[in-house]
Formats: sequence, C-alpha cells, structure tokens
Amino acid sequence: MHTPPPRPNPEPLPPAVEPVPRIDSSQLLRGGRTVEIEHAGQRYTLRLTRENKLILTK
Repeated sequence: MHTPPPRPNPEPLPPAVEPVPRIDSSQLLRGGRTVEIEHAGQRYTLRLTRENKLILTK
C-alpha cells in the first residue's frame, strides 16, 4: 500500500490586531497651543501651528 507524502503544516494565522488608541488633539492641548510631554526622562513640546498642523520637538 502506498502512503501519500505528508502535507506541510498550514501557515499560522496572523496575531489578532488590536485597535490603536486614539486621542483627539484638543484633549492633549486643552484649549492651548502647546503642551509638554515627558517620555523616558526627556521633555518634548507638542505645538499647534498657525496652519493648524502639529509639530513635536525635543
């Protein structure tokens, strides 16, 4: 009796993708135009420009 060759394992399913948290910029800026953010002991400034764009600087 002939045995068929073993089939390769199917590819694993990709991990479930969790949604990325979203925060409205108005919540960060709280009515102002700048906010300081501390990360890993460093201070960053998030600034709203006159053109309504955000700039993050160290």
